[in-house]
Amino acid sequence: MAVNETLTALQVMRDAPVIPVIVLHDVAHAVPLARALVAGGIRMLEVTLRTPQALQCIEAIAKEVPEAVAGAGTIRSAADAQASALAGAKFGVSPGYTRAVGKACHDLGLPLLPGVATGSEIMMAQEDGFTELKFFPAMQAGGLPMLKAWQGPFGDVTFCPTGGVSLANAPDFLALSNVACVGGSWIVPTDAIAKGDWARIETLAREASQLKR
Repeated sequence: MAVNETLTALQVMRDAPVIPVIVLHDVAHAVPLARALVAGGIRMLEVTLRTPQALQCIEAIAKEVPEAVAGAGTIRSAADAQASALAGAKFGVSPGYTRAVGKACHDLGLPLLPGVATGSEIMMAQEDGFTELKFFPAMQAGGLPMLKAWQGPFGDVTFCPTGGVSLANAPDFLALSNVACVGGSWIVPTDAIAKGDWARIETLAREASQLKR
């Protein structure tokens, strides 16, 4: 059964200017964090599969915060995609792209933002039907100049630059015609999560949700 019959990758990207890149070590933090982000205007939440608790966190958000759209980040295999879908993820994000990951997400009906850093990777993802892509790691892979260079040959591709993006440089990325949103961890600081400072995270989310694009 498909995970989602209506949500598309482009809708994920256009919902807000920023998709938070979330790393959670404690399942108890998942629901209050999600509620704080939603209160600040951010609904698309990328919970990265970088910790043993990640899938449980996705499941908790999916079940307890219906206003949020829980997604899974750091999908690196078909098994990751399947486990994420079972946990309740409504979209996926990968740090790179393989046909196995693309096919798994397609078969699951899981909208995917595949990670790309080169023209060849963009072409491979496009061959498999993906036109909404994550540019990662954005700053290390060329940043704004690279995205501007891609506007010509890849004018039909929409990007979400992630990696080194901050409140300071996000407006520059969002001003580009081929950028729909950015991915960033600055709105979910590790120390704020550890302290349960949900008010601070709500404030950061509201600031991010109001960025112009």
